[in-house]
Amino acid sequence: MTMDKTIENRTFKLVDRFRKLPIVEDTSGLALLEFAFTAPVMLLIGMTGMETANLAIAHLQVSQIAMLVADNASRVRESIDEADIREIFTGADLTGDAIDFSPNARIILSNLEVNGRTGSSAGQWIRWQRCYGGNASYGSSYGKENDGRYDSSLAAGIGPAGNKISASPATAINFAEVIYDYKPLISNRIFGNKVIRYESAFVARERDDHALKNASSIPSNELWKCNVYGTIDDPPS
Repeated sequence: MTMDKTIENRTFKLVDRFRKLPIVEDTSGLALLEFAFTAPVMLLIGMTGMETANLAIAHLQVSQIAMLVADNASRVRESIDEADIREIFTGADLTGDAIDFSPNARIILSNLEVNGRTGSSAGQWIRWQRCYGGNASYGSSYGKENDGRYDSSLAAGIGPAGNKISASPATAINFAEVIYDYKPLISNRIFGNKVIRYESAFVARERDDHALKNASSIPSNELWKCNVYGTIDDPPS
């Protein structure tokens, strides 16, 4: 018998002896061992899926809030009042309740009109602007109240570059900017710190007077002006 054959026989005997050991023949804990290896992977996949769904829902709701605010502001007939602004922002608060919207977001609602000037001063102006939300990190990207009133600084209108919108004579555009600091369902380590931003614009319908009235005589310190950072639960006072 050669040396190689002897070594091979001894190897087979060792393997056969190992297979007959009780610890090898006992497979009662095999499923538990497999689960211990696969559970972290499955848990990570599950958490990522849940966070992805939550982020998609947040995008949908912020988009809906932007449309809701601009559309509702444009549906007010004859004239618009500070009381209407309260109702519009209350609707936004209720819509975003599931994603803890109000404390973590900022809504900027601007009324854009033709400034009535001629020559080089002709253009658009933001007649009034109202804001909502407890997030003090964000403001309008396109201007503030009274911008463009006496000059052509807003001649092209407002909106992102290459996609600006402007009002026609005798009409008004209600333009809503909504910015929301995304609050993760599980952890921000999955997607990082996300800022969700949507904009929406609607033409005011059946309204000739676009000035913002205060027929309810709401005190000035309780108006939703853009120096106020509050929510429906913690309103300006």
